[in-house]
Formats: sequence, structure tokens, C-alpha cells
Amino acid sequence: MKIVIFGLSITSSWGNGHATTFRALVRALHHRGHQITFYERDAEWYASNRDLPEPSFCKVRLFENWSAIAGSVRRDLADADVAVVGSYFPDGLSAIDEVLNSRAAAKAFYDIDTPITISQLRETGETTYLRAEQIPGFDLYFSFTGGPMLREIESRFGAQRAAPLYCSFDPDEYRKFGVNKRFACDLSYMGTYAPDRQPKIEEFLCEPARRLKEKKFIVAGPQYPKPMAWPKNVRRIVHLNPRWHARFYSSSKLTLNVTRRDMVQAGYSPSVRLFEAAACASTIISDNWPGLDGFFTPNQEILLPSTSDEVVRLVREAESGEMRAIGERAQQRVLAEHTSGKRAEEFEALLGENISGKTHDEKESAAALSSVPA
Repeated sequence: MKIVIFGLSITSSWGNGHATTFRALVRALHHRGHQITFYERDAEWYASNRDLPEPSFCKVRLFENWSAIAGSVRRDLADADVAVVGSYFPDGLSAIDEVLNSRAAAKAFYDIDTPITISQLRETGETTYLRAEQIPGFDLYFSFTGGPMLREIESRFGAQRAAPLYCSFDPDEYRKFGVNKRFACDLSYMGTYAPDRQPKIEEFLCEPARRLKEKKFIVAGPQYPKPMAWPKNVRRIVHLNPRWHARFYSSSKLTLNVTRRDMVQAGYSPSVRLFEAAACASTIISDNWPGLDGFFTPNQEILLPSTSDEVVRLVREAESGEMRAIGERAQQRVLAEHTSGKRAEEFEALLGENISGKTHDEKESAAALSSVPA
């Protein structure tokens, strides 16, 4: 199948979780025999931090302005089986118009920021990358968020069908490695700075670090304010290339997950970092939100402290056999349910169901989509 995707980035993971999400899904689709073209605007901040400039599993079309590549877009869409526009694609409004006017057999929007998107649509009816009036034109609205928000997307905004397409991980990239001395620590956290996350990082990482001066802590991620004061035993890594992520998680006795406020309020929004860390058998400490127990069993596969005192206790107990077993059980859970291969199967099945209701030729395309071997 020929699949055309318009996304924020696949070449640079700097300051965004879209790149690793797209890489896992697109690589899995490629392995299943599909041909993927990925359109990405050549943004300055990604160009200077491009950690996968030429993916082997898709054709990347970088562009500086939409008008210059409009002709190329139309040619690619002319014989596309599937067209997907992702959230925060800088030219999303124009890309959606082209997709909806194309003859692509299946047209989808992939929202990797669903709670933020829906919040803005409720207020103004549009975002910089999607207008409410465009939603009914898609055959499928793929959502990073599951739960009740899917029904709102259908009932309030007219989506023909809204379905979860959660983030995933590539098991060839994310697995348990030996401890790397560079990343060895008692508690780690990886994530781009966000003001609404910082209070929880302060409570669940910085405060325990101040009280456990003999322990080692690491915070990896860009855009933190330069004047920010960290405890002396907290090491900062400004940006970590994804090729080191699995070693990072494998070298942490515990790793912290903190969720954006909009995602907490919506619930059912597991970040890609959760699955990647679990894939490395890292024992995860996380904030809590509705639906989390549908992805990991509390106290069996994930730890959900409510105070810094509890985190201090967990850090002290991090080397116990039971703590390691929690990470191992989480690893088995995500290997069974959240690999990129599983997500690619879901992508195919949902699109195949949609295409099957169209013309005879399009039904044949749907059959081809579903029959590609793993």
C-alpha cells in the first residue's frame, strides 16, 4: 500500500514526542510491506537537532514552504491508498484540504495531542492545524487518547469514526540492556520542560533528591529555564539522542513519568515514554490519572505514589527483588499489547474496515492492506 503522512517531525526528536511515535509506527508499517512518504516542514530548531535525517523505512520530503511542494503533494495523493495528517503539522489546514479533496482510498487524522486539540476546538472551533469543520471529512480520527473523549469527537465534532491509536515502541530498539555508567542512577526522568509538569517533578524528584543526598538522579530533556536551580545530586542532560533512550532507562533503578495537565484531565492518554521505559524493564513511578489502570496494574506493574515521602521510601527500596519484578511485569505487559507491530496491525485493521465499504477497486485495496504478512 502507498501511505502518505503529513507530520510534525520524524527526523528530529528534539523537544517533541511525535518523532519517536511516528518512527515506531512507520518502521512497523514498512516492515509489513507498505511504502510510506512522510512530509515534514524543515523547521530551524529541528534542522539543527536532526537525529534521524534519512530514515531507511520511509521517504522523507522536507520542505520550507507549502506552496513550493503543493504540486508534489497532489502527485503523491493522486495514487495514495492512505493519507494521514498529524496534529501540530505546521501546514495542517492546507494539508487537510488537499487530502480531503484527493482520491486517497482512506483519509485519517492522527491526533497525538488530543486533549489539547479538543480543548481548543471547544473554545474557538479551530487550531493552527485543524478546523472543526474539517473533521467530518475524515474516514477515521485516530487519537492518542482513548476513553470518553472519543465519543465527544464523534458526537460533538462529527467524526465518522474516532478510535484510539496509542503510542508504541519498537522492541528491536527498546529492550533491557546492561547498566551504562553514563546513565546509572537511582531515579531518572526524561521529558521536555512544561510548566504544568514542573510542580510534580519538584515533588517526586527534586524533593527526594534533597533528602537523599547520597543517591543519584538524572533529568534529561530540553527547554528547561537556565536559571532553574537543581539539587546538587541531580544531573542534567539537555537532549538525549533516541539511540540512547533504552540504555538510559535500563540504567535507572527507577524512572519517573509525569503527565501534562490536559492529559491528566482527559485520562486514557499514555505517553510514549511510559511504553518505552516499560519495554526496558525499568520500574516506573508515575502520577495517576483516569484510565491508567487499563494499561498497567497499580503496584504490580507500576508505582503510583501520592507524596514525596512515598517516593523517598521507594528510592530506598529500589534494589529489592520485588521492585525489579514490577519492572519485569510491566515489560511483559507492553510486549504483549503495545509494540509498534501491534499498533501497525490496529492501523491496518481500522483502515481496512473503513475502505471495505467503498467501491469494488477500493475493496481490493483494503484486502491487500489486511493481507500483508507480519
